[in-house]
Amino acid sequence: MDEAGRALARTLIAGGKLAGTVIFLSGDLGAGKTTFCRGFIRECGVTDHIKSPTYTLLEQYPTSHARICHLDLYRIADAEELEFVGFRELLEEEACLLIEWPERVAEIDPLATIRLDISHIDQSSRQLSIQSSESLPEIPVP
Repeated sequence: MDEAGRALARTLIAGGKLAGTVIFLSGDLGAGKTTFCRGFIRECGVTDHIKSPTYTLLEQYPTSHARICHLDLYRIADAEELEFVGFRELLEEEACLLIEWPERVAEIDPLATIRLDISHIDQSSRQLSIQSSESLPEIPVP
């Protein structure tokens, strides 16, 4: 999942499409959503520790390409709670948003640029489905 995240980041950076992209990540607990996000964020140039936003809801990483905002909505009960983390402002500044558990807040569904669904094949294998509202070149994922 780390390499898949890196591959998508490389593709978006090369195409100049990182800023303003909203990526939804869905999948069961332990499917690899956070691992995917860590690979994506690393590929954007972040060398600091990358924390999971499970309890903070939002972690932000400034990069030379765009601000990367990693959100985990697992503990969100409704869209109003997103106002507390400045969600609207993040959209206005055209940050790249990586959103885990987007299905928890149905109101944000139309915002997705890219939708990733990660499912378990077995203990060490995952299947990654990608849908995009924009035309993307093929993403080489091992």
